[in-house]
Amino acid sequence: MIELVFVIVILGILASVALPRFSATRTDAQISKGRADVSSIRSAIVTERQSRLIQGVNTFIPNGAGTYVATNGSTYKQMDNGGLFGGVLTYPIANLAATDGKWSATAGSGTYVFRIGTVDTSFDYNASTGIFDCASGTYCSNLTD
Repeated sequence: MIELVFVIVILGILASVALPRFSATRTDAQISKGRADVSSIRSAIVTERQSRLIQGVNTFIPNGAGTYVATNGSTYKQMDNGGLFGGVLTYPIANLAATDGKWSATAGSGTYVFRIGTVDTSFDYNASTGIFDCASGTYCSNLTD
């Protein structure tokens, strides 16, 4: 019986040490995912810009959902065509508000939110300069540096 009590105490001590480590690991994983997403979005914006320049359109992809007609008469996607960042990414990101490790936004607004745990980090896309950058949040430096 005493041995069983000792085993339970040891398991309790191990669990009290392991649980905080798991939550830190989850936060680190969400930060890594967010960094990868931000990098992919920025790269896709530049790639889309280069594609437009080759076609004779010298503007960055505009905010909005759906498509628009450019000055040269061609039809182009807007930033949130078919989902978040669908105008630049091959596979749009689902708009999942208030979900850990996910993106959300009001389609076409140019303001996006990435949630880590219960903390939101806001990003803005400026269609006139093509800059996608962190606007506010605790994890700005973790997601963009």
